[in-house]
Amino acid sequence: MAPHAEEKPSDSTPLEPGLSVIEGMEQKLKFPQPPKFDNPYDEREYLKGRLAAGFRIFGKYGFDEGVAGHITVRDPVEKDTFWVNPFGVSFSLIKKSDLIRVNAAGKVIDGGPVRLLNTAAYMIHHAVHEARPDANAAAHSHTIYGRAFCTLGRTLDTITQDSCAFHNDHVLYESFNGVVFAEEEGKNIAKALGNNKAALLANHGLLTVGETIEAAVFWFISMDKCCHAQLLADAAAGGRGHQTVKIDEEDAAYTYKAVGSPFAGWFSAKPLFDLIHKETNGDYLE
Repeated sequence: MAPHAEEKPSDSTPLEPGLSVIEGMEQKLKFPQPPKFDNPYDEREYLKGRLAAGFRIFGKYGFDEGVAGHITVRDPVEKDTFWVNPFGVSFSLIKKSDLIRVNAAGKVIDGGPVRLLNTAAYMIHHAVHEARPDANAAAHSHTIYGRAFCTLGRTLDTITQDSCAFHNDHVLYESFNGVVFAEEEGKNIAKALGNNKAALLANHGLLTVGETIEAAVFWFISMDKCCHAQLLADAAAGGRGHQTVKIDEEDAAYTYKAVGSPFAGWFSAKPLFDLIHKETNGDYLE
């Protein structure tokens, strides 16, 4: 059984007053932190590079399905606009200079040479960004395991340490009304998402959000893997006439603090972004 929040770390180094064990460990280990910017235009350029890297990661994982799928980031200069991938360009080829910026009315106002906008991307992401000021990034695509799990009409069970990141922090959007071409459907998805980090869209796929691009990307990858793990575990347990063993509420809540925080999402994604930079020689930054 895992230690609980009121317990002290294994060493006796004192923590600053008011810090949890998890926060204290982060402080003592001097984790790297997301960069901070004084100039929002500099931040814009940085975020565009990270968004392009996010698409390369999705491409590497095979998260493309034809022209479906999108990741967005809120523009730090004009915060009612967001950057997104141009419709019909491969995730694996996207560069920073390809990204397009979309305003609140769904008009492309800036960006690369291909200025086609996926209507579903606008309808979903505009609604999410508008409803969630904290959600600076959002990711959605049609992955194999995600969309398979989304046919079951249920949320994830907390059966692994990794799934604790989504414990009491994801929802099922139960309606499927075709491709999201209607503004009302986007608003319904955003309303169902609420303050959670992720949603299972019935008969459709996964949606994740984060304070950072990195967190939104990592939550998406991790949730798809959790869907895969549960599909396997449920099938194996069912074949033996058993059920999977669930993590109890207290341990799940404690583990969530370690693996489910916004910082945990950002830090967990860092190796993925470092690797894609190395593998591509940074050409996504062009």
